[in-house]
Amino acid sequence: MSVDASGPAAALARIDAIQSRFAVLPGAPTSVAGTTSTPDAVASGSAAPLAAGSTPVTGSFDSVLGDALTRAGAAGGLATDPGAAGDDVGAGAVAAGSRYLGVPYVWGGSDPATGLDCSGLVQRAYADVGVTLPRVAADQARMGSAVPDLAHARPGDLLAFGSPVDHIGIYVGAGRMLVAPRTGEAVMVQDVYRIPTAIRRITGPAATATPAYAVGMPSWVPERWRPLFAIAAARHGVPAALLASVARTESGFNAGAVSPAGAVGLMQLMPSTARGLGVDPRDPAQAIDGAARLLAGHLRRFGSAPLALAAYNAGPGAVERYDGVPPYRETQQYVSRVLGYAGMAA
Repeated sequence: MSVDASGPAAALARIDAIQSRFAVLPGAPTSVAGTTSTPDAVASGSAAPLAAGSTPVTGSFDSVLGDALTRAGAAGGLATDPGAAGDDVGAGAVAAGSRYLGVPYVWGGSDPATGLDCSGLVQRAYADVGVTLPRVAADQARMGSAVPDLAHARPGDLLAFGSPVDHIGIYVGAGRMLVAPRTGEAVMVQDVYRIPTAIRRITGPAATATPAYAVGMPSWVPERWRPLFAIAAARHGVPAALLASVARTESGFNAGAVSPAGAVGLMQLMPSTARGLGVDPRDPAQAIDGAARLLAGHLRRFGSAPLALAAYNAGPGAVERYDGVPPYRETQQYVSRVLGYAGMAA
């Protein structure tokens, strides 16, 4: 779904979408003062009841997440435009993480397309707002700055559990957290069912972590697209600069572009190619991810950036037929232009 990520009105639209998805998710456990009904806590026998008075469980999830989305929107972006969350990194991470409600839990999972585990969700939500966190929960629980207790926690703070840490989630407010709980369940919002062993606040890339797009990302890439290029490039193992250079050459970063030949969107994917990749070419996040996957396949197949770009432009069959960059003027200019933008030798 695409929304106008420009302010509170967009936030309300996003809340409506989240509510419709949240309604069909497995029910979040209900905490009663001094007790817990969380399945993992019962199974492990390790849960401690939330300390009385540590934080009141007030307000609905909708209102809490709505506040985070509204603050993210007021700062310049929502989950649909995750790179523009402004200085409110925590609210941006909550908004970004809400996109993954309903994604199944998979141990070791870090790709929403196949499943997420607890630390995979945390890493992905923060990557979506331009912050790189370590992969595992124990390392994530050492990032940022310490928050003394749950009463002082803000939306976006990391809640770590266990000693050593073996579980982590993202606080959304009102005594609740966004988590990937365990096998057989999906990303959901739960009550904070036991006292965290660590609460960490990620205040921004400059303070505690490196922006995902800071390394190897050309300065001319529009800010709003940088996290999407960084995420797709890292996921599929292609240079972020090369991927962004394809977008610059193909559409000039115009997500609404349609070529005379029928190529669509930011990455100018033909409809048949987009269908084969399983993406909507008009959705920038999907188009960038699909193009990265396509380019990665060409790089593996042909072994060089010029040939991979030629295959992206003219098709892999043409590259094989000519055993190199095809002698098409358009393709040769295309390869030269993309490599020039990326600062790569032909």
